[in-house]
Amino acid sequence: MRLAAILLGILAAIGLLLGLLPLLGWLNWLLVLPPAVLGLILAVLARDRGATTLNVVVLGLAALRLFLGGGVL
Repeated sequence: MRLAAILLGILAAIGLLLGLLPLLGWLNWLLVLPPAVLGLILAVLARDRGATTLNVVVLGLAALRLFLGGGVL
């Protein structure tokens, strides 16, 4: 579970980099939030602090990007 949580966090972080581009904020809903939430659940179950931190940071940045873009853009 630890490895799956880290991999989901890394994939979500890569999706976040794409979602930071203008007019691609909608990717955060599809490519960032679901894997990051699943990775966070797995990290908590595995009691891995590094994976938990990675997924929380990715979720926080994606949420900030969505907030600043009005939820879509």
